[in-house]
Amino acid sequence: MNLLVIGSGGREHAICWRFAKSSKVDKIYCAPGNSGISQIAESADIAADDFAKLADFVKANKIDFTFVGPEVPLSLGIVDYFQTKGLKIVGPSKNAARLESSKIYSKEFMLKYGIPTARYNNFANVGDALKFLESWEENKKVVVKADGLASGKGVYVCNGREDAKNAVKQMMSEKVLGDAGTSVIVEEYISGQELSYLMFTDGVSYSMMPASQDHKRIYDGNRGPNTGGMGAYAPAPLATDNVSKKVDAIACKVIDGIKSEQLDYKGVLYIGIIMNDDSPYVLEFNCRFGDPETQAVLPLLDTDLTDICMAILNQKLSNITVSWKKEFSVCVVLASGGYPGSFKKGFEIKGIENINDKSTMVFHAGTKFENGKFVTSGGRVLGITSVANNIKDAIDKVYVNVKLICFEDMYYRRDIAWESFK
Repeated sequence: MNLLVIGSGGREHAICWRFAKSSKVDKIYCAPGNSGISQIAESADIAADDFAKLADFVKANKIDFTFVGPEVPLSLGIVDYFQTKGLKIVGPSKNAARLESSKIYSKEFMLKYGIPTARYNNFANVGDALKFLESWEENKKVVVKADGLASGKGVYVCNGREDAKNAVKQMMSEKVLGDAGTSVIVEEYISGQELSYLMFTDGVSYSMMPASQDHKRIYDGNRGPNTGGMGAYAPAPLATDNVSKKVDAIACKVIDGIKSEQLDYKGVLYIGIIMNDDSPYVLEFNCRFGDPETQAVLPLLDTDLTDICMAILNQKLSNITVSWKKEFSVCVVLASGGYPGSFKKGFEIKGIENINDKSTMVFHAGTKFENGKFVTSGGRVLGITSVANNIKDAIDKVYVNVKLICFEDMYYRRDIAWESFK
């Protein structure tokens, strides 16, 4: 087979890496790709939202199917466009992708199908939102969310009324998130640890992946502003059999809703869970692989990813068994100093060649190859993932390998996966 993966980050590097392990794959292309991906796939200099050029490329290169990594092309309708051209593509339709692209639609979907989630109000007018918050307790936590896509940065956990009002003003008046904050959700705060449940689905059945935990906050101890994700590990010990059984019941309701709404959904669905005592509540849906959860989860996959994708496309997912290694995986993100705020680029990355442990992977996110060397080109630069028989060994191994790499202003969290021991 010839495959095309759309995207340019660490998630897409992990997806290409997984496809490259298949004996059924002759050639992998990635659009637009990155300097790390180009070591295992041929990069195509086409933007992820240039549907016409992507479709022409697929036809010219006899691509058997396309796999979509990021959320933006999905929200813009790339699946619908490809289908009108008779091209096979893994991902949800534009309508189905609203589960991620609109927090308000997502909440309405959850309420309609009895999916447990936090109570909320939504607002399209800044004055109405501020008026609502006037009645909020002064020091009671509250969550403000942008309705639209904000690259993982559209959620503000606020410590009280004034904090929440400031968040609303930043999103709706100051437009710090652009059009994503035109409408907002004000949501009750639920205390607890978070879990990421990813699943493959063909729209009628699903297969759950090992539960993972992402680390969104920039600083150790889950402090500071939200990022796109500073690391992840899988499977998360918090996801006990009892918890996973309850999340499985939620997944069934989600699939029932997808079928009832006649949504065309053939791809990956991410269910973001928060555990309040032993009760799971849904925080959000993502309509694709999470980042960096993908870099932690895919190294544990035993089944050929191409077989899974073909089963999804043919709505025969229930006919195959998706198997996983009985091991643990930890991914640590190496970021540019200053991220998620402003940061400098162009620093030489040293030491990647020193990582030669077969159970450790280096996934490129924000890098370029210039003048014979890798340099930084983004906020999240690399994801280092190690796999071992137990979580402690995986943690130890990944940090040994992290210390082999350096670039100016490099920053990373030193507590990834330590939640697993609580």
